[in-house]
Amino acid sequence: MGKVLYSATMSLDGYIAGADGDMSWLTPYLGPNPQVDALQRRIGALLIGGRTFRGDDPNRGTDKEGAFSGTWTGPSFVVTHHPPAEPVDGVEFHPDVETGLAAAKAAAGDGYVNILGADIARQCLELGELDEVLAIIAPVLLGDGTRLFQHPGGRQVRLERVSVETAPLATNVWMRVLR
Repeated sequence: MGKVLYSATMSLDGYIAGADGDMSWLTPYLGPNPQVDALQRRIGALLIGGRTFRGDDPNRGTDKEGAFSGTWTGPSFVVTHHPPAEPVDGVEFHPDVETGLAAAKAAAGDGYVNILGADIARQCLELGELDEVLAIIAPVLLGDGTRLFQHPGGRQVRLERVSVETAPLATNVWMRVLR
C-alpha cells in the first residue's frame, strides 16, 4: 500500500493560502520544480478538502487551472458535505475523511495519496494516517491566511527530515511523520 503525503506550497511564515483563502500570492512562485515533477509521477490519487476544491485557483481560467498547474489527470477524491449537483469528471465526493481516504488509497495502489487542503491533512494526522509532508517554501511572507498546520490549543508533531532541495523558485523540505 502506498503512503499518504501532504504537499503544499507555503510562505516562509507558514501560510498556504492568504487572507480569505486567496491563492493569487502563489502565481510568481509557480514554475520549474524537478522534485515536484518527479513526485507527480508517483502519486496515485488526490484527497482534496471541499474548500480547496471550491477554492481560489491561482491559474483559474487558464490552461494551467487545476492541481499541479493543470497537469494532474488521475483520480481525485473530495471530502465535502456539499458536493456539486452535477458530476465532475474524474472526481468522487465523500462525506468524511475516513471514506474519502479509503477510496483514495484503493485507487492509489502503491502510489502516494496526495492531500490538498490543510484541514484534511490535519484530520488525516489525527487519524494516524499521515505518513509524510512536503513543504514547498516560497520566498515570501504573507502575515495572514490559512496555516500549513493549525491545531487549536497547539499540538506538537514530531517529524524527521527526509530531504531538502532547492528549486529555482522555492525550497522543498520533505519530512516523515514520526509515530
